[in-house]
Amino acid sequence: MSQDHFLDPTDISSLESYAKAQGFISADESLVSAKKAGEGNMNLTLRLVTDRRSFVLKQARPWVEKYPHIPAPDSRALVETAFYQAAAKRTTLRDAMPRLLASDPDARVLVLEDFGDAGDFTSLYSGEHLSELDLDALVSYLVALHVRWNSLSKIFANREMRALNHEHIFRLPLASDNGIDLEAFTDGLHAASERLKNDAAYVERVTKLGELYLADGDTLVHGDYFPGSWLRTADGVRIIDPEFCFVGSAAFDIGVMIPHLYLANQPEDLIDRVFSNYGADASTAALARQFAGVEIMRRLIGVAQLPLGYGIERKRELLELSHKLVLTA
Repeated sequence: MSQDHFLDPTDISSLESYAKAQGFISADESLVSAKKAGEGNMNLTLRLVTDRRSFVLKQARPWVEKYPHIPAPDSRALVETAFYQAAAKRTTLRDAMPRLLASDPDARVLVLEDFGDAGDFTSLYSGEHLSELDLDALVSYLVALHVRWNSLSKIFANREMRALNHEHIFRLPLASDNGIDLEAFTDGLHAASERLKNDAAYVERVTKLGELYLADGDTLVHGDYFPGSWLRTADGVRIIDPEFCFVGSAAFDIGVMIPHLYLANQPEDLIDRVFSNYGADASTAALARQFAGVEIMRRLIGVAQLPLGYGIERKRELLELSHKLVLTA
């Protein structure tokens, strides 16, 4: 992508000119404001308010927006666009996501329906309880997504984004020379991480799970199904940010969802309810638990930290759980 395509969120005049040139707003419509929409990591995400309406404009640039030193493929915007287009063909998925209103593939831009002041579910990490109603909606979405598709575009291989995710989930957190200062997050976390890093059987199993993640499967998965991708709206739960989607194993989405219930100290029966409502067979459930162990590990000792309010004792317990899930699931 040319730098000429990079949008400046502080330049209202240029944003208005761009939106008009692309037909996102009409010639006689005025842009009133452009403010950050949500706390997403990957993209420039703005809520544009005009004198008539509002919408979300999302641009993928060749870096991770929250961590500009980390390169990331801007083609993720094309994959995300394709996901919204596919989801529109299934009522359950379409009704659970923002509508794709327009796109500009050259500039890697999506224009999406705005849910206003809807917040995500990261408040769960601060002690909020996930209701059974919301959990059931989240699982129903995965059930609808994972039903076999007649045909899927080759774009859903999403290999560049999978390679980026693989590095940060399966390899970097356990690398001895990763440069991550764990003590800056929690006193004692570096020492707690060493047990996993020095456990050859654990590292080998995580490595094999990473290889499975990179292998093509037969199911379209969201790829980043955690509380930051779930929104609370006046009309119920909505799902966003499918740029990590790929055709792989259904167990991966379940294996990303359930560890965040552990990380957010949600009741154990909610985790049982995920498996029950989803109807996972024994092999899928076992693989999901292994992926869950990896997700717990990478969220505690990797780059993508969460707003967790507890200290080293609880984190040690969760790292022990990671060890158990990865090696005994």
